[in-house]
Amino acid sequence: MYIIAIAWIYVTLLMALTEANITAAVLTFVFYGLLPCALLIWIIGTPQRRRNQARKSSANNSSQVAEQPLGDPDRTDAKPD
Repeated sequence: MYIIAIAWIYVTLLMALTEANITAAVLTFVFYGLLPCALLIWIIGTPQRRRNQARKSSANNSSQVAEQPLGDPDRTDAKPD
């Protein structure tokens, strides 16, 4: 997928180089090249970011469960005699 983004950036860079002035070249490169590629890569990468976040949270939860004691001797919710 990254090869497509690299190729598109190359094409838009060449388009920008053929512009008449520097302002048009910068705007062409930014609005035809960088922003669409950034949006595409962000959208395509969303499932992987979610999987990484879920894996990280499950690892944190499993380590927290392992660290919790089984019984808490300082519990105050026990009924008095």
